Amino acid sequence: MQTATRIADAVIAELEQEAASTRRALERVPEDKLDWRPHPKSMSLGQLALHIASTPAGVAHGAAMDGMEMPEFGRPRPEPASKAEILQKHEESVAAAVEFLRGLDDERAEATWTMTRAGRTMMSLPRIEFVRMVMLRHVYHHRGELCVYLRLLDVPVPSIYGPSADENPFA
Repeated sequence: MQTATRIADAVIAELEQEAASTRRALERVPEDKLDWRPHPKSMSLGQLALHIASTPAGVAHGAAMDGMEMPEFGRPRPEPASKAEILQKHEESVAAAVEFLRGLDDERAEATWTMTRAGRTMMSLPRIEFVRMVMLRHVYHHRGELCVYLRLLDVPVPSIYGPSADENPFA
């Protein structure tokens, strides 16, 4: 007998699959370059890696509520002390996100979630769409950015969706 699939199950599967690729990219971060940035307006390598690592848990925390106040963008981001901190944060963050998603029933997944700024609605959408937009797509965006940082530092870029110039899983 087949069990019914919940809406969140597909998100869990995607998150777990993508987390492995994200971890491979984070593992390549050179510890002696955590404070490096490609441009003065850019996050440092450490800030970017820690942001990628911590986003799934942060989104799970926000999505557990019915809405939230929009965070201040442009604020200083925390700097990690080590690559080990980044990798540990990633493991904890993905685990927290999966735990949240496992407890998310379809009714709550489809319920409206709202982000406001100073009482004004900035976005209002089904909770599961907020999760997909930030927990998944936002991380993919920054993971691509991380791969550019790695390339600029002459660090081999991992294969993510296919071969990179440095790694071919199909060879």
